[in-house]
Amino acid sequence: MTDIPYNARRHTSWKYAGFYILAIILGTLNGYFPTQAGISCANFFSEVFIRLFSFVSIPIIGVTICLTIANLGVSVASKSLWKKTLLYTTVTTIISATVAATLYMIISPENYAPENQEPISDAYLQILSDKQEYLEYVLSVIPNNILSPIVNGGILSVLLMAIAFGIAIRYIRKPAHREAVVNFLGGLQEILFIIVTWIIKVLPIGIFSFISICVANYFSSPAHIGGLISYFSVVVGANLVQGLIILPLFLIVKGLNPLKIARGMAKALTVAFFSKSSAGTLPVTMDCAENKNGINPKVSRFVLPICTTINMNGCAAFILTTVIFLMQNNGTPITLSLFVMWIFIATVAAIGNAGVPMGCFFLSASLLSSMGVPIEILGVILPVYTVIDMVETSLNVWSDSCVASVVNKELGDKLDSMEESEPASNAASDTASNQSA
Repeated sequence: MTDIPYNARRHTSWKYAGFYILAIILGTLNGYFPTQAGISCANFFSEVFIRLFSFVSIPIIGVTICLTIANLGVSVASKSLWKKTLLYTTVTTIISATVAATLYMIISPENYAPENQEPISDAYLQILSDKQEYLEYVLSVIPNNILSPIVNGGILSVLLMAIAFGIAIRYIRKPAHREAVVNFLGGLQEILFIIVTWIIKVLPIGIFSFISICVANYFSSPAHIGGLISYFSVVVGANLVQGLIILPLFLIVKGLNPLKIARGMAKALTVAFFSKSSAGTLPVTMDCAENKNGINPKVSRFVLPICTTINMNGCAAFILTTVIFLMQNNGTPITLSLFVMWIFIATVAAIGNAGVPMGCFFLSASLLSSMGVPIEILGVILPVYTVIDMVETSLNVWSDSCVASVVNKELGDKLDSMEESEPASNAASDTASNQSA
């Protein structure tokens, strides 16, 4: 990111905070007192910002992961980053699913009465017709064309390609060629970050649009919670417990101040809440991590893209709660062993989920369908899913920020020394490769 003096950043932060508050107020008024012109304007600009976020987030994921691996290679620094990122990601996701299971057992949601079930909407039927079987989804992650993941926004495919390319760059035999590729990626990365700063400057327009649509949709079609209130309580409660208790305790144990980190990530959490896309929020998340919380770019540009793809705390809680709830409504006995099994299934499924709006909903439908469980009742969840999606996306981004902050505390100041301690071994391996050629 472009370096900005501390005092200037602080002044800019307060200036933009006023614009964010104004955008929230105007967006709420525009949605609560909707007009055709106001809602049309909000729809247009929300789509513009979603497209802009998607435009920069996919290349940023690919370039940052590829460049970081290419620079760190198989050094101690690279291995440490990988191990700690995967460890904390897996542990926090398992805990999130466990929290959801515990709340489910405590609250014990009642079955949703079939006679009260609303007709399945056309939108829901379209969702069902578009769903993929889970194994087909996994197969689709493996790209058969170098451009298709970028064109289609396949985040996991881009991640796999970036990892493969980054490792392959380390094995380029001619140093000049390797340096040329790394320099190209570094220049492309800087271009993307410059574009991100432009987007952030006009971000209040996007916040106004997201809030307008959210408020308008809610009051035009209020959520019919009814018999689903206990289910809704479990999902949202699990997200709140994870975000407000578990993750702050995780930070405190690691010697970090959760309030300070949350304050620095406020902009990213706001965008995540209203955009409902952790992948789309990635550019803002990286900007806040580096410029507000002072995270080493070598850490943030490696950890955050990976976490955005695989660190889905909110999704794990939603998948477990939704699957158990629908299985219960279908007459399946709910036992402790079933909870234990689904804690791990939900964790793995969440790691494989895409960080896009309604990604967990589609994945849950695919899982249930592949098990032969009737999923028509998912249509009843749709009215309240918007709120669930907003909360769980915020939790995902907050969890990403916590993992990045902890990894930065443990490795941020050591990366340079780790890299400097191995130049001789890297040079020796290059010489050996050239001789074998």
